[in-house]
Amino acid sequence: MKTTLIVNANIVNEGKVTSGDVLIRGMFIERIGPDLSSQPVDQVIDARGKHLFPGVIDDQVHFREPGMTHKADIYTESRAAVAGGMTSYMEMPNTVPPTFTQELLEQKYAIASRNSLANYSFYIGTSNDNLEEILKTDSSKVCGLKIFMGSSTGNLLVDDPKTLESIFSRVPFLIATHCEDEPSIRKNTAAFREKYGEDFPVSYHAQIRNADVCYTSSSFAVGLAKKHGTRLHILHISTAREVDLFDNSVPLEKKKITAEACIHHLWFNDQDYDRLGTRIKWNPAIKTASDQQRILKGLLEDRIDVIATDHAPHTLDEKNQTYFKAPSGGPLVQHSLVAMLEFYHRGQVSLDWIARKMAHNVAIMYQIDRRGYIREGYYADLALVDLNDPWTVHASNILAKCGWSPFEGTTFRSKVTHTFVSGHLAYSNNQLDDRRMGMRLLFDR
Repeated sequence: MKTTLIVNANIVNEGKVTSGDVLIRGMFIERIGPDLSSQPVDQVIDARGKHLFPGVIDDQVHFREPGMTHKADIYTESRAAVAGGMTSYMEMPNTVPPTFTQELLEQKYAIASRNSLANYSFYIGTSNDNLEEILKTDSSKVCGLKIFMGSSTGNLLVDDPKTLESIFSRVPFLIATHCEDEPSIRKNTAAFREKYGEDFPVSYHAQIRNADVCYTSSSFAVGLAKKHGTRLHILHISTAREVDLFDNSVPLEKKKITAEACIHHLWFNDQDYDRLGTRIKWNPAIKTASDQQRILKGLLEDRIDVIATDHAPHTLDEKNQTYFKAPSGGPLVQHSLVAMLEFYHRGQVSLDWIARKMAHNVAIMYQIDRRGYIREGYYADLALVDLNDPWTVHASNILAKCGWSPFEGTTFRSKVTHTFVSGHLAYSNNQLDDRRMGMRLLFDR
C-alpha cells in the first residue's frame, strides 16, 4: 500500500491546533505524532506553515445527474469540491427522474463509483406515494430521506399533512427537510405579480419567501418530529426567527432535531441583490443583515449544528433571465472552506470551530463510518490549507461545470493546496488526480 507522510503540519482537530506529522498508509491514517520522519514512505509532503483540516463533509449538494447534466454532473462537481477541500458530499434527489425508488438510487451510486473524485452518498426522495419504497432503504448505506416541504413542483412537493404524518411516524432514520410554506409562497407571489407585473427587482425574492414562510414550515416540521420522536434535520436555516426552534442544551450526539446553515446565508444579505441579482437567488431566500447575523450567532451557540453549501448550479443563460424565469441556486462547493476561513481572518470564529461545523459535527449527526476527524484508524480525508496565500476567484479558475460563481471578483486570503480523499492525493497545487475515485459513505446505524 502506498504511504504518504505529511510533516510539520498545524493539525486542526477535536478542539485544538497542534503541531505534528500524519502518516497515511493506503486509505487510512496510520499514525499521528510529533516526529514521524524516520518512517520509510513513498511520499513526503512538507506542510510547514500550513494547517491540516479534516476534509469538509457537505450534507447538501445538487449535482444534477441524471437528467440535467447541461448544468452540472457528478464528475465536474466532485472535482470542484475536492479542489475546495471537500472530501465527501451528500446529494439530493431532485434529479430527472427524481430518486424515488431503490433502483434509481442505486443507479446514482453506480454513476458516482465511476465518476466521483470525492466520497459520496445520496438521499432517497419523498413523493406523495412512495412511503413503502422509502422503508426498504438500508440506512447503513444511505445518508437519509429528503422531503421538499416547499419550493418544489409536481410529486417532489410533499406538503399534505396526512402524508407527512405517515412519513414522520414511520421512517426510522434521518429525515432532512426543505422547509418553506408553499401556500404562503403562492399567495405572496400572486400579490407581487399583480402589483408589479412580471419584471421586478430580485430583491423582492426575500419578501415573497419571507421569514413567516420559513418559520411556518420549520415549526410544523419540528412539531411533527417531537410528536413522533423522528430524527429530523432542517436544512438551510435562513431567518433569525427559526434559530430559536433548536436546542443547545444537550450534546449533539443526543439531539433528535438538528439544523444546518449555508454559506450563502452567512456571506450575503438582501443588500447584495442590487449588485448580484439572480446570481444569489436561492430558496430559501437570502434575507436581511439581521437574519444573517443571527444565523452566525446560532451556529456559535450550537443551536445550528453544521455548515453546508446547497450547491445547486444553473447555466448563466438560465440565471440571467428575469426574476420569475431565473431558477434558484448556484455553485459553492469549491469555495466553502475558504469562505468560512474569511470569518476566521475577521476574528469571528476559530479554526477548530470550522473543523467542528464542517466535518466533525456532520460525521456525528449522520453517524458516518470513520470519517470527519483526523484520527488513527480513520480514513485519510484531509485538506491542507495555506492561511496566507491570497487568490481571487475568476471564471478561469472555477471548476464547476456552469463556469460562474457568486464569489467572482472575491479575494480569499486562504488557499487549499492539497486534498486527500480516502488516502488518495486527489488535489495538489492546482492539479487534480482522478486516477482513483472516491468511496461510498457508510453509516454506523
